[in-house]
Amino acid sequence: MTSTRGVSNDCKNSQLTSYPFPYPPIEPYREGYLEVSRLHRVYYEISGNPEGLPICFIHGGPGGGTSPAHRSFFDPVVYKIVLFDQRGCGKSQPFACLEENTTWDLMDDMERVREAAGIDRWVLFGGSWGSTLAVAYAQEHPNRVIGMILRGIFLARESEIEWLYGRNGAAMLFPEAHEAYIAGLPEEVRDSDDMIEAYYNLLAQENNSEERRLAANSWSNWERTLSTFPRPERNDDQTADDGEEVKSDNGDEENLAFARIEAHYFFNKVFLKEDGYLLKESQMRKIKHIKTCIVQGRWDFVCPRKSSHDLAQMMSPDCVDVVIVENAGHSTFEPGIEAALLDATDSFGREFGSLRANR
Repeated sequence: MTSTRGVSNDCKNSQLTSYPFPYPPIEPYREGYLEVSRLHRVYYEISGNPEGLPICFIHGGPGGGTSPAHRSFFDPVVYKIVLFDQRGCGKSQPFACLEENTTWDLMDDMERVREAAGIDRWVLFGGSWGSTLAVAYAQEHPNRVIGMILRGIFLARESEIEWLYGRNGAAMLFPEAHEAYIAGLPEEVRDSDDMIEAYYNLLAQENNSEERRLAANSWSNWERTLSTFPRPERNDDQTADDGEEVKSDNGDEENLAFARIEAHYFFNKVFLKEDGYLLKESQMRKIKHIKTCIVQGRWDFVCPRKSSHDLAQMMSPDCVDVVIVENAGHSTFEPGIEAALLDATDSFGREFGSLRANR
C-alpha cells in the first residue's frame, strides 16, 4: 500500500547549521535568458555541481517566481540545480504578460531549459502550482523525469479552484479576509457568482488603473492569508504559496504579476483539456512508476489534503511516499514542511546521486 507517514511541525533536519537552511547560500555559475517565443524571454540559472544529479525547481503561482533561497534546498555537492522563472514572472520578460502564456507553453519552456542546460533527465521539485506543472510535464515527457518531490498538491480541478476563490470554500474559514478580497473589486461586480471572472476582467486590462492595482493587491492578500498555519499575528517576512517571497509589504508590481497571471490561468481552467485531466487513468498511467515523494501540511488551506491523497492513490504504491506534516499549512518555509522537503532531497540524492544525466 502507499506509504504515508506523519511528522510534527517542530521536526528538524539533522543537518541544520547556523545557516537558515542546511546548505549555505550559493551563487549560480551560469545564468541567462532563452528566447522561447516571438514575445517571451525566460530567465534560468544553474548552480551547484555541474556534473551532479540534475534537479529542476518549479515555482508556484501561477505568477510567482524564484529566489536565491530556493537553491538552499539542495546539496550543492550532489545536485546540479536549475531554477527558472515562468513566462511573465520574476526576471522573465515581458513582465506580467498574458499573451502566449499557457500551461502547454510552460512545459515547452521547461524542455528548452533542459536542453540549454545539457540535461538528459532530471528530478522535478515543485509545490502548489509547481506540483501541477511538474505532474503535467512528467505526463508529457515521462522519459525525461527521474523522480518528483512535490509539496502542497494542486491538480487544477474546478473543485480546487472553487475552494480557493469561491464563496463556500476557504471563505467559510476566513470570512473577514474574504470580505476584504471581495472589496478589492468595484462595487458593481462584488455580487458576481464567479469571482474569478470578475477579477480576471479587471486584471487582464492593459491600462494601469487604480482599480486594477487595488484588485491585484486584494487578490494577493487573500492567498497570503491562507498560506501559513498557524497564522502569526504579524510577520512581515511571511512567505506565501510555494516560497516565492510574497511579503506583506510587497510592491504593486509583484502583486500585479502574481494576481494577473493567476487569474488568467484559473479563468481559463489552467488550459487543460478537461476537468480532472491530470488524474485521468490514461494520463496517470504514464507516470505512476516514477519515484515520488509528496509533502503535505495537514492544515493547508490553499491546497487541502484531499488532492495529495487522490494523487497518491493513482500512483504505484511502491513508488510513492506521502509525508503528512501535522500542525503545518501551505508555505514551503514552515519548519516541518521545510525539514520534510530537505529530507526528501537528501534521500533522492542518496538514491539517484550516482546518476550523471548530463549529455
